[in-house]
Parts: sequence; structure tokens; C-alpha cells
Amino acid sequence: MKNSNKIPFLFLLFYCCCVSVFSQSFSNEKPREHISIDKNWQFAFGHPFDTSKDFNNGTGYFSYLAKTTYGDGAAAKDFDDRSWRKLDLPHDWAVEQGFSEKASFSHGFKNIGRQFPEASIGWYRKKISIPKEDYGRRIHIAFDGVFRNAIVWFNGHYLGIHPSGYLGFEYDVTDYINYGGENTIAVRVDATMEEGWFYEGAGIYRHVWLNKTNSLHVPADGTFVSTTKLNINNAELASKVSVINEGSKTQNFKIIQTVYDASGKSIATATIDNLNLRPMETKEFETELTVSNPNLWSVANPYLHKMVTNIYSGNELTDIQTTTFGIRTLRFDANKGFFLNGKHLKIKGTNNHQDHAGVGVAMPDGLQDFRIATLKSFGSNAYRCSHNPPTPELLDACDRLGMVVIDETRLMGITNTQLTELKRMMLRDRNHPSIISWSIANEEWGIEGDIKGARMTRTIQDYAKTIDTTRGITAGISGSWDNGIATAVDVVGYNYIKHGGKETTDKHHREFPNLASWGTEEGSTVATRGIYFEDSEKHYKPAYDLPQSKDWYSIEQGWKHYDSRDYLAGMYIWTGFDYRGEPTPYQWPSTGSYFGMLDQCAFYKDDAWYLKAWWGTEPVLHLLPHWNWKRKEGQPIDVWAYSNCDAVELFLNKKSLGKKTVEKNGHLEWKVNYEAGTLEAIGYKNGKKFLTETIKTTSDAVALGLHSNVKTVQANGTDIAMITVDTKDKSGLQVPTSEDEVSFSISGPGKIIGVGNGKPTSVEPDQFLEKITVIPITNLKEKIINSISEVTETSDNLDISNWDTAFKELRDTVFEKKVKALIYGTNFDLPENFKDCKINFFYNSIGKSQSIYINGKQIAITIPENKKGDSFVLDKANLRAGKNSIVIIAEPLTYKYIWNPVNTNPGTIQLIEAAPTWKRTLFSGLAQVIVQSTGEAGEIILTATANGLKKGELKINAAK
Repeated sequence: MKNSNKIPFLFLLFYCCCVSVFSQSFSNEKPREHISIDKNWQFAFGHPFDTSKDFNNGTGYFSYLAKTTYGDGAAAKDFDDRSWRKLDLPHDWAVEQGFSEKASFSHGFKNIGRQFPEASIGWYRKKISIPKEDYGRRIHIAFDGVFRNAIVWFNGHYLGIHPSGYLGFEYDVTDYINYGGENTIAVRVDATMEEGWFYEGAGIYRHVWLNKTNSLHVPADGTFVSTTKLNINNAELASKVSVINEGSKTQNFKIIQTVYDASGKSIATATIDNLNLRPMETKEFETELTVSNPNLWSVANPYLHKMVTNIYSGNELTDIQTTTFGIRTLRFDANKGFFLNGKHLKIKGTNNHQDHAGVGVAMPDGLQDFRIATLKSFGSNAYRCSHNPPTPELLDACDRLGMVVIDETRLMGITNTQLTELKRMMLRDRNHPSIISWSIANEEWGIEGDIKGARMTRTIQDYAKTIDTTRGITAGISGSWDNGIATAVDVVGYNYIKHGGKETTDKHHREFPNLASWGTEEGSTVATRGIYFEDSEKHYKPAYDLPQSKDWYSIEQGWKHYDSRDYLAGMYIWTGFDYRGEPTPYQWPSTGSYFGMLDQCAFYKDDAWYLKAWWGTEPVLHLLPHWNWKRKEGQPIDVWAYSNCDAVELFLNKKSLGKKTVEKNGHLEWKVNYEAGTLEAIGYKNGKKFLTETIKTTSDAVALGLHSNVKTVQANGTDIAMITVDTKDKSGLQVPTSEDEVSFSISGPGKIIGVGNGKPTSVEPDQFLEKITVIPITNLKEKIINSISEVTETSDNLDISNWDTAFKELRDTVFEKKVKALIYGTNFDLPENFKDCKINFFYNSIGKSQSIYINGKQIAITIPENKKGDSFVLDKANLRAGKNSIVIIAEPLTYKYIWNPVNTNPGTIQLIEAAPTWKRTLFSGLAQVIVQSTGEAGEIILTATANGLKKGELKINAAK
């Protein structure tokens, strides 16, 4: 799995090379730091309109929009979040919710959104320490992606609001920092409104970083390396680098850029000297470099280079910026398709959303690698980000593994809002060699077929080319191809052109012969993995490659069309993976789509084998369906074969059912009357037996099986193993029809982070987490007493009905003179199952000194005011279900200024209920468990149990 550490070993190697080669001194051993701050956040739900449930944010005397530092409620620096849930990022709270028919169709009926206000606002808080030695540096907090509408505060300072859930953003917090002490980040996330029409998750679902630089440095996304010319023996590179001076004095400096190959060897260097920047000035500088005999990036050989940019002010090294890139050229030809490094490459692509079973959109980095590798395993070479900018780690995986990409903006438009989003996406992603095209639109039905669409396309396309001229601009277009967007975009993207009736790609190509083209969405087939007979009641579609109707292409029909025309660069199938949301062709209780070549767990559907036969390079012979058809004896079963052999002969229980010739890009079919036994296929090449495939009728399942994609994970707290769960019969054969409910337990340095089974109608939980209930101590009443030593009114069930409402009288200096002590009282309710929980009391001082009694029992005596609060683990023997009493005797707190009031919140009771046992029902014989390292070395043991079956056990090594 990919190491998620953003400062790889090669960075250190490059760093040492730079120092030794240039013999320059520098004042800071770490000119630039890129530090993950994903760990140890606090999380709680707020509320979109009930401020009392939203921690009273925005209700202060001055709001955070009125005065800086005036973040209040959960945005305040010293807000008490101790009772909140502790978690690590990335985090998707939507995947943790249940399902409801009343919830959003688009988001897979998960219980978030306008109908579920209690689960649509999420608050995140984290405290970080920044050393005194960082004073003088520039400090930024960078979020890779938050869904959605994120408001951010730092030490109570309002930083800003970012609406989009798909692009990262960052804030300079340099001047807000408490150097040498504690600093608080607070984020309010509002997922009430949907941005797309597919599952989008909720929360801080991508990484968060602390970036530290010197004042003179390369800003975020400030470098761009492109290949301008590729000759037989060398490559010409163009480099652009922006530099900003955020210091208070003019800086004179030089830039040295060095290109390194994958082994760390320096292969090209350029220097730009005699430069200067005034305070707060930014400039972009350009240079050219030549690399002799370069290794080129391609789908088959994804070779990556690095460019290290060093900024020197005098003899001091002020910044090191490392840029990963690939040397390659690309070209779209209106008649011949797509060319990579001057060689024709037929695009064999898939469209994909960004969720996965069990974890939603909060995917560990290793899961990106797993998904891209799985797509490549059946021959796919291209990926369209549908319909939004992806997480950077997805593009990193495509760079490393060799997958070309369409990078797509979320919303088409020509205002500063939309164009800025497009620019930020392009600046962030432009160094990825995998990206071959920028997509500016998808199925914009309101304007795609009229003159406004054409005008907008030209404006956006011209704007995009001020940022990057090396890639073609495309758009997914679903109709009216003879006008509008399809007449103006560089590379026309056909979405389901057969669905347009009389429209064809040939017709459009004749009318617009100078426009390059490809199928951005085609071959839309709906299928349920492992199901071969339609069952509308169960929402099952058979897994044969059948078009939705005569107006749609099947996968095979679509590929035959696009593969047979040179002018078409290729096609992107809708979709690579099933995805949650937009359930099609059914609605509730279907919670996801049926379009994928792979299901939501990335298990192969049979269509993936068709593609493996004609997209891949390996010999393929695959039979469908399975051969467990009890009670269908003698009935005809459709048997298909996907193969790239010359011919295939089918046998049932050793009796030949006929030999058939394989058509290019086709498949074979037989009608076979069912009888239990062995279905066997023999594939022939050049008249000789070449491949054999057998499917056998199994007996009942007797044991569970566990299989991991890796034997070892890195003990880094992020790496993962993908575990397949199945059942075996007495002969060791996998049983394809098992639907057993399986429970899971884990020991050692690993944890389960998600489970799934790929069933589009499953409403089982994705995650099994401990339940935290927070009970605020509210409705305090008070009574003036003579001294805090008075304890006569602390008994259980004390009648406080005649006491005054607490804090009604101002706690000013007048009050301080007349009142020496107070007794406060209230009640709180505990649920019936409170004895099954761990119970914490997080107390906030409401006195300069105080004693606390619960149900008449003293739990604290004359404790002093504590700005950070006091914590108590409560004795359950002293508690009861229903009403419990709390009494606090205190010397009152007072204030000097009305805008700086005293604390009136005595705290919260927290109940922690242990997590239920992880479990999942098998679907078509399979389920999936995602296991993640917890950071320590050792042996991880995953155990699976089910009624009547022998348990399964799997061991995975976690290694440093």
C-alpha cells in the first residue's frame, strides 16, 4: 500500500544532494514542512437552525463577523469539547448514519440533509502546539476537502467559509498563533444541501495539513513542469515557478531548479538569478531545461521524475519545493484519436464517483491504490472524475500506476465563482502526468444545445488555456450535438449518443471534422453481481450484458462502436464501480446504482471479464453464470463465455454442447438445460487447446474463508488490507449463493473501519461504532448562602422548586460585594441502560472554589477554579435510571466588563456505550472487511464466525 507520509525518502535524498552540490549555508534546517494533522480531532453534531443545539454559535454580544477573535460557542478557543467524540481524519459522518425511505434518493437514502437536521451539521475541533522557534515563519492550515459549506476559526478568529465540497482550501494563520503554546482549530460543516446528485458524504473527508515556510517561498501550487518537445534523444521541459515574499523587507534571491530521475540522480539543472521581490509581492518566473534520453511516463511504464526548486536569499536556503511530474507528450487528432508520446492509445476508460462500501468518501490512501489497480486489472487505462475534482491521492495513484485521467470541475459557469474554482483545480492538479484533459461541464441540459452553451464554452475554454495549454478541454454532452457546446469544445464528449435517436458520432464527425471526440459516458448496463434472473421484487437485474433499452448501448455494443472508428479516441463506461446514491433502475430500498463493472466493494461483475478479454493483454476464458440452480433441473439456463481465444467449446458433465468461433469484441452464448455437475469450457488458439474454465455445482457451505489482498501492512496508522469473506463447501469450493450473516472480531495492532457486500439493496450498517451520549447540565437554580462550608442542603431529592433561576442577576463587582457563596441545583436524566456505559462528568468551574454532590454523595470538595475543567468518572452505584440530582456549592465568579461574562455552563455528563460486534451478511457469496493499521508493529488477527460454519481466521503482519 502507498505510504501516506507526504515527505518521502527521496525528498531527503534530494535535500542532501542540493546541499552538497551547491555548498550553500542556510539558517533553518527545515525551510518547508508539510505536516499531517489528521489525528485526534473532537467531533459533535450541531444543528442548522436551533442555536441551543448548535452550541450557541453566533449568539454572543459581538458575533465573529463583527469583531475578530469573537468566535463563540464551539468556535471559541476555550470551548469545552471534552465530551465530544474523538476521531481521526478523513471522516465521513454520512456513512455512519442509518437509512430511511424519507431521506435523499440522490444520497442513497442516508439519514442526512434537510429532513434530518440533527445529523446535518458537524463540528470539528483540534488543539495543536506550535513552538516558539516557528515565530517568523509563515504558517498555513490546508484542507484537502470538506463536504460541505465549511466555516473555519483559529483561536476564535474567523478565517472564512468555503462552500464547495470538492476542492481544497487553506488559510494563513501566522499572525493568530500562540507561539510556544496551545492553538485551537474549529470547523463547522453544513451538509444540509446537496452539491451533486450522487452520494457525497459529510464532514472533513480528506486530509488536513499544517504547512510551514519561510517568508520567501513558493506558494501552494506554485510550480508547473511541462514537456514542450520530445525528440529521439531528449525532452525539452518548460518550468514555471511562482515566488512570494511575505516578509517586511525587499528580498534579493535566486532560483535553482534540478530535475531528478526515479533513482535520485540529477539529470538537468537551471538557475534564474538576480531576482527581487518587494514585501507581499508575488511573481512567476520561467525557465527551460533539457533532459537527455529521458524515461517517459506512459500507461505501461508510469515513470515519474521530481523537480526540486531551491530558493536562495544570499547564501541562505529559504525554501525547497519538490514537484512530482512525468515527461510525456499528448495529442488529440480529429481523425486518428489520442496519442501519448507520439504513439496511438485507444482510451479504455471508466467513469467513477469517489465512495466505497463501508467507508463512504473518507477513503484511506491505500484504498485509492486498490481501486485503481482493480480497474487496471481488467484492462482499463483511463479514469474520468465524475463529476468533480478528486482527492489528490487519487491522482497520485493514477500517476504511479499508469492511468490517464479526465479531471472535471463541479459546476460550469463564467462568473468569478466558477472560473476561480476551475483555476484552483487546474493549478492544484496540473503537474500530474496522468491528466490528459480538463472537463468543464457534464450534461448541462439547460444550455448545452443552444448558443449560450457555445458562448460559455468558448469563454471557459479560453480562460482555461491561460492556465494550461498542454491538454485538451472536453465536456460531457448528452444531446443536441449539432449546436451548442458540442460545436465549440476542443474534444467533444459523447454521453449516450445512441440515446439521441437520429444522432450518431459519424454524423457529428462529418459535420465538425476538425473536432476531436470520445465517448465520455457510454455502455450503460444495469446488473446485480452474481444474479442471473430478474427479480423486480428483490430489485435484482441479471448480470448479463444487456442494454437498458433499444435506445442504449450495452457494454459490448458501445465498445464495438468506439473501437471500430479511428476518429474516436475511445470511451469511458458508465461506470467502473457501483456507487451509493442515484439508485437506478430501482428506488427504495435500493440505495445505490447498478451500473458498475465492479460492485461497491470492487468485486468483479461478469462485465469486467468481458472487458478483461478485449481491453487487457492476458488470455481470458470466463463462464457465467454459476452452476447452483437447485429446483431448476431441466430448465434452460443462458450460459455465456467471455474469451479472447479463437474458439470455445462448452461441455456439461463431459458432454459437448458445441464449439463456437469467437468474434472480435464479442461473446458466446449457449442455452443449457440445467443439471447439477460440472460446466466446462475449453478455449482454442490456432486450433489447439489453450485455456480451460470449469464451474461446478457446490454442496452446502461448511466453513468461512478470509482472503487479504496483502500479507503485510505498514505499521503507520493509515495503511490498509482489503479482506474478502466467502464460504466453502466440504470440497473447498466457494459457494456463490451464500447469504450467511458473519460476525467479525479483531486483535493486535489493527482495527476494522468498514464492511460491505456490494448488495445494492442492503441497508445494514456500514460501521459499528461506540455510542456517545452527551447530557448537558442545564436549568440550574441558585440560592444565596453564607459560606461555601454550608452543606446542609446537599441531600438527594432536595426540593429546589423555590430557588431562583441561576445567573439571572449580573455577576458584576456589585454582586461580588454582597454575595459570598451560592448553592446551585438541578437534575439530569440517565437512560435505562446506563449501567452498560462508562460515565464521565466533565465539569466547568462556575465558582472560584466549589464542592460537588451527585445524589447526595460528595464527588469533589473545595476545588479551585480550573480554566481547563475537571473530569470525574462517576460511580454507577450512586446513579439511577431516570432523574438524578446535582448540587454545587461555590464562591461566585464575577466579571469586570459586560462583554467578557463569566462561565455559566457547569459541564456535561458523557455516556460511552461499547461498540456492537461488527457483522455483515454475505451477498452472492461475498462480503468485504477493511482493516487498518493502528500504528504499532505486530500480528493482526481477524476472526469471522457464523452459525453452523467453521470459523475463519486471517493473520496479517503489521511491520515498521
